[in-house]
Amino acid sequence: MVNSILALGAADVLTIINSAFFILGGIAVFMVGMNMMGTNLETAAGKSMRRLMAKATKNRFLGVGTGAAVTAIVNSSAATTVMLVGFVNVGLMTLAQAASVIMGANIGTTISAFIMALSSAGGAFSVAAVFALLAFIGFVLTLVGKKDKLKRIGYILEGIGLIFVGLHVMSGAVSELLDGEVGNAVAGMFVALGNGKASLSWEILVLFILGALLTAAMQSSAALTAIIISLASQNLISLQMAMCIILGANVGTCLTSLISSMGASVNAKRTAMVHLLFNVAGCFIFIWPVAFAGAPIADFLNGVIPQTEWQIAIFHMVFNLLTTAVLLPFVNYLVKLACLIVHDKKGEKQEEYEALDKRFLKTPAIAVGQARKEILRMGADAFANYKRSLNMLLTGDLSQKELFAETEKNINDTNRYISSFLVKLSLEDLAEADENKVSSFYHVTSDIERIGDYAENIVEYAEKMVTDKAQFSEHAKAEILEMDGHLTELYKQVEATFSEIDLHYLSAVEREEQATDDVCQKMQDAHLRRMNEGRCTPEAGAIYLQLAINMERIGDHMHNIANSVKTYAHHITNKETSKHASAA
Repeated sequence: MVNSILALGAADVLTIINSAFFILGGIAVFMVGMNMMGTNLETAAGKSMRRLMAKATKNRFLGVGTGAAVTAIVNSSAATTVMLVGFVNVGLMTLAQAASVIMGANIGTTISAFIMALSSAGGAFSVAAVFALLAFIGFVLTLVGKKDKLKRIGYILEGIGLIFVGLHVMSGAVSELLDGEVGNAVAGMFVALGNGKASLSWEILVLFILGALLTAAMQSSAALTAIIISLASQNLISLQMAMCIILGANVGTCLTSLISSMGASVNAKRTAMVHLLFNVAGCFIFIWPVAFAGAPIADFLNGVIPQTEWQIAIFHMVFNLLTTAVLLPFVNYLVKLACLIVHDKKGEKQEEYEALDKRFLKTPAIAVGQARKEILRMGADAFANYKRSLNMLLTGDLSQKELFAETEKNINDTNRYISSFLVKLSLEDLAEADENKVSSFYHVTSDIERIGDYAENIVEYAEKMVTDKAQFSEHAKAEILEMDGHLTELYKQVEATFSEIDLHYLSAVEREEQATDDVCQKMQDAHLRRMNEGRCTPEAGAIYLQLAINMERIGDHMHNIANSVKTYAHHITNKETSKHASAA
């Protein structure tokens, strides 16, 4: 092998350099295509992904199915695991639930190998040529398509096409390397690596470590699998060599989730550790049959299907299926081991998780849903503070003032954090409906923050009432409670509208908001009447008028929140209308 390399001339060296450049370019096109297809499939299937993730919490078998389905959509087990780190970090999923999804993710990622194997299919008419045409059709759709859905389909088709174009470029570059003396030198190098006869010989370990290191460097096992299949299609590597590299790639792909868990909660770090432990355990189980029975396995697969690239894809799938089947019953033990490795530090205060983890930005459709949940929590805090403020005003008991101040600070902090998160989210590739949601969320958080401000005003009125020793009459209190009743009902309807994205509640919202306007006017008229009759003190009267206006404006901001849903919930089916009508 060394003599063959030394015998290469200047022209041969240039051939190697040119082929290396084309291989790197092919990898770049392949990765762009994978990212384009995965991102747009993920965006188009955003609602389905949210439903799948919700089902994952029911049992470990559904978790495996969810992991496989989501990973098939995003085309990356590492991306799925990063999502899970985020879910565990914010408390949406337990560590045991995440572990089963991780196992499924390893199954879902095998679809990439079958796509790559398909690209190498021969015949009079190249499969790669068909998908190259598909890329052009997708490109045209992105140019002429006016609707977001059509453009999204165009990007998906373009991404699929670019995957095959990239693989074709890599395969062509490898073929170029096989000509003349260059081919003899390169073939000699791979033959030298594949000649190990002893079990667990250094060649097997080198290939395993090479697979782990290259995958960690590229942060994509799919890219390495593409290179392996390109080499296999030219008969440069054997199935046994490919199996060793794939086993290493399964360990190397864990680096992405490990990096993602840095700075996260202890349980999020444990999620990444479960991913590593699962893949290492699977590799440990399979390295023995690959070492001792690699040749018989290869002979068996040769009898089933002759193409090495298809054999690689089948091995990749069987490896992950069997690893999951073997380790799924022991998922709780994997979790316990992860807890032993990543343990809580004594004396160190556990940091509270952030409900809008930045890792969700990698999956915008889920990030939008999380933003909605956090806005709902912020709204609940603001309304709870309004109720506290009114209680302080009516009873003169200011004992909840400290809790009120703490909650108000949390509301303001949450508003700033959500706004910052929405800015980052708006820079991601969003579906049209999600773009409208993000845009409306800015205004919703502002409305909620203003509700908190009006509650602060009411607390100030309560303090002044206590200082001045002023009191409301029984009639005034009854009118205030009447207004509060309408605001409470309005809040329930607004929360339902916003959380369920359902416009059917708007009629009740409009009715209650109009009632707050009417009661506000009633309060003002009653105040003037009591003033004229001398039944109201100036101190209590001034506060009463301001209170009526503040409560009415709280209703206005609630009304704005409900109406924000109109910007992205345009269609109501007759079936839905009849369902709500019968329920009413």
